[in-house]
Amino acid sequence: MSEFSFSHALLEWFDVHGRHDLPWQVSDDPYKVWVSEIMLQQTQVKTVLQYFDRFIQRFPTVNDLGLASWDEVAPYWAGLGYYARARNLHKAAGIVSREGKFPDSLDGWIALPGIGRSTAGALMSLGLRQYGVIMDGNVKRVLARFFAIEEDLSQPVQERRLWKLAEELCPTERNHDYTQAIMDLGATICTPKKPLCLYCPMQEHCLAHQQGLETELPYKKPKKPVPLKQGHILLLQSQDQWLWQQRPASGLWGGLYCLPIIEDKQQFSQLLAQYGLKQKQAPVQITHGFTHFTWLLDTYLFHVEPEQREFLQTELGGEWLSPEQALMRGLPTAMKKLIQLIE
Repeated sequence: MSEFSFSHALLEWFDVHGRHDLPWQVSDDPYKVWVSEIMLQQTQVKTVLQYFDRFIQRFPTVNDLGLASWDEVAPYWAGLGYYARARNLHKAAGIVSREGKFPDSLDGWIALPGIGRSTAGALMSLGLRQYGVIMDGNVKRVLARFFAIEEDLSQPVQERRLWKLAEELCPTERNHDYTQAIMDLGATICTPKKPLCLYCPMQEHCLAHQQGLETELPYKKPKKPVPLKQGHILLLQSQDQWLWQQRPASGLWGGLYCLPIIEDKQQFSQLLAQYGLKQKQAPVQITHGFTHFTWLLDTYLFHVEPEQREFLQTELGGEWLSPEQALMRGLPTAMKKLIQLIE
């Protein structure tokens, strides 16, 4: 199938069946496209829709985001996960704000923190309405099936092959519509499980469909068992306030507020003995899954007398905040879950 016919068939389908009402589909607004692209990394559209409008209302321009502090930004990302994305977006917005203009080239976008080749292509195409090529998970899946690529797509040689195919197929005319169209096809028709081949404009020419491989491709690595880790949460309660700590900027839940977590059981017991904390009730357990491990967290509640507040705050660091105040600072989903269980 020729390049023209692939893009032509895709655009014809998109005009009738594509998604045209997403809040970031605004012409000449690279900032909204940028925020959406970062939010959509490893996150589904239906989830992003719950966060995008609220984020844009609070930070309507790149200058608003670039001039804000991380503590102002964190609550508007809390719950979306992969917080390094937000930190990079915030840092990059500061750079753009200081320079006074958005990048106008692929290399210019890639030079910003947190922006790779595919995101830069999306920003060129969807944000600036210039020529750009993308390679997100949807595009990889569509191409792997259309060309019946049975090899492991994570291999560098296959990654280069996919980029070459994507560039050959991507038109200069209506480039921004094509970019949205191929993402929409992957998200709504050529889905990871149970693809709707009957409704696909590529069905007749799709090699995977012809060979009955559409549910087998793209190649999936066997999943490794996700390890379990245990942790112990220290919930120190004084009246209606808990002692919260802000986590380091880098690493897990970076920059968000969290109750103290001690992973080592012996260290946790030593800490309780050191401060004379005596357990009065059975711990509350929550489970939180990450891509690389599952955390089993036992929460131990201790009531703190007024005269102990300052001492414990000095020793452990952090701030005494009510759960409502902590939510305003920005909490990971696991802490939100815990608040609902405790209160």
